[in-house]
Amino acid sequence: MATASMAFKSREDHRKQIELDEARKAGLAPAEVDEDGKEINPHIPQYMSSAPWYLNPERPSLKHQKKWKSDPNYTKAWYDRGAKIYQADKYRKGACENCGAMTHNAKSCMERPRQKGAKWTNMYISPDEKIETFELDYDGKRDRWNGYDSATYARVIERYEARDEARRKFLKELQLKKLEEKNNNQNDEAEVSEEDDEDDLRVDEAKVDESKQMDFAKVEKRVRTTGGGSTGTVRNLRIREDTAKYLLNLDVNSAHYDPKTRSMREDPQPDSDPNEKFYGGDNQYRTSGQALEFKQLNMHAWEAFEKGQDIHMQAAPSQAELLFKNYKIIKEKLKSKTKDTIMEKYGNAASEEDLPRELLLGQSERQVEYDRAGRIIKGQEMAIPRSKYEEDVYINNHTTVWGSWWKDHQWGYKCCKQMIRNSYCTGAAGIEAAEAATDLMKANIARKEATEEKPAPAEEKKLATWGTDVPEDLVLDQKRLTEALKKEDERRKEERDERKRKYNVRWNDEVTAEDMEAYRMKKVHHDDPMKDFLN
Repeated sequence: MATASMAFKSREDHRKQIELDEARKAGLAPAEVDEDGKEINPHIPQYMSSAPWYLNPERPSLKHQKKWKSDPNYTKAWYDRGAKIYQADKYRKGACENCGAMTHNAKSCMERPRQKGAKWTNMYISPDEKIETFELDYDGKRDRWNGYDSATYARVIERYEARDEARRKFLKELQLKKLEEKNNNQNDEAEVSEEDDEDDLRVDEAKVDESKQMDFAKVEKRVRTTGGGSTGTVRNLRIREDTAKYLLNLDVNSAHYDPKTRSMREDPQPDSDPNEKFYGGDNQYRTSGQALEFKQLNMHAWEAFEKGQDIHMQAAPSQAELLFKNYKIIKEKLKSKTKDTIMEKYGNAASEEDLPRELLLGQSERQVEYDRAGRIIKGQEMAIPRSKYEEDVYINNHTTVWGSWWKDHQWGYKCCKQMIRNSYCTGAAGIEAAEAATDLMKANIARKEATEEKPAPAEEKKLATWGTDVPEDLVLDQKRLTEALKKEDERRKEERDERKRKYNVRWNDEVTAEDMEAYRMKKVHHDDPMKDFLN
């Protein structure tokens, strides 16, 4: 309204404006007008009437508040399931090698792998699938029922109608059979009225025989829950004279007791004599009696459903139990048949009959050859397992696969001894040409080495080094030798008293012949008997 954007100076002004608005709504006060002189309807909110001027609204609406026009780029269609577009008569290049369709390749083909694909047989070409691409809008991407065909629910209706028809047929046959027995007996008993006969023949699935109401004849009590309680059958009730299961073992670390379900799964007294205790935990009921049979029935129903049978334990328990019963009968027959076949072929070891000589000695007509190491050479060949990937595929005229040859840390082809992966096979001629090129290169290298002049080897001057013998033609400078002897004496003094050694030590790596001679002269020979008289 117009008062939504007004500013009042006091509460009194605000109260007066509210009273004026109420009077205008009741028709007791003149209507308010806008800038153009038009009356403002107080019953219509202001944001509905104040639409943009370029929309030219004839009446108040909310079209300017929401994007109500649909985008033509988006679609509400869905995939045409199972639609085919073209049926070819012969194989086309680039099609699937298995079925012959152009819309996929052999690796993504959903048809059963044929022994010989359509590429080689040119028969039974599958039609091309219809491939579509849609661009859905915001609502279309989140529509959980998008693409649902309501006609598929007709299968459910047909299945129920077929079941009802079979039930009516069975009841009719049962009624005719009972009437025939009645006519054949022709007893003097009182005839039952037609209404009583119809009541006896009517099968009411909701009724249960009184003898089968063992599980339902239990006391119903109110079970307290969060939602206020619900009426249900209370299980695990005990006789009041018996000791409660949670009082059998008062140890804190004993079996856990759940008070809500009144269950104790583990044995509260595992060390006691099993003949004396009357309760061994709830788990003993799961592995004994009808609980084990029910578990086997459930397992059979799950396995049968995974193998494609329309069976469900909760939806049709009678059907599941009947199938399990037939399964056990067939299994026993097959087991006995297998046993008879084995006994007929190999005989019965428990009988008094003597075994044949061939079985006693382990001999047979099949010949197997072994080598010295005990490996089988001939007579029992094992089939080579093949993977789903391509094997033994020869390209570019090669007769061997890539990696069948190895030389100088490189893989190659054994047929032509080439190291390049995508090279074309040249066969024996290529091997001869490669060997000839190698021989020619070696000959050129040898000829080049023979023509080059070898430089004269430089004479090496042998100097007296550490640990070597002094050459006889060594000439020493006496002046340098005297200086070297003095240096050696100073070095030995520093070794005896390290306090005289300076902080910054300069080391000289250049050792001359005179230095070596001074070292040898000052060196102490421990095996010399006159070493104590040298100094």
